[in-house]
Amino acid sequence: MKEAPKDSDAPRIRLRILLGTDAMLGPGKADLLDLIRQTGSIAAAGRAMSMSYKRAWSLVEEMNGAFREPLVDSSRGGAKGGGARLTETGELVLEQYRKIEEIATEAGAARIGLLRSLLRDVADGK
Repeated sequence: MKEAPKDSDAPRIRLRILLGTDAMLGPGKADLLDLIRQTGSIAAAGRAMSMSYKRAWSLVEEMNGAFREPLVDSSRGGAKGGGARLTETGELVLEQYRKIEEIATEAGAARIGLLRSLLRDVADGK
């Protein structure tokens, strides 16, 4: 998962991409995919986001159903333990989403700076 800016008040762009009427990819789903990649577990990724396993699993099912190929491949627990991993498509979708975020942040930096300068606490030096 991307590191949060050092300054928690730093402006940032949070994108939600609507891919038709039934598919959407936004910051929460992207973060969930990132955490599944890092932890190898849907449950652990959900916990890291203060999300129930049921909610995390529901989002994974929603993403898997929306794309031509599943984004997450999972196996049930048991003696050897379960796990989850991003598929090639999942890696590609996450990579493209993060790149779009990066492009939007770079392209909007000056305008975001202007908006921030108009905020009361920034303008007043507080």
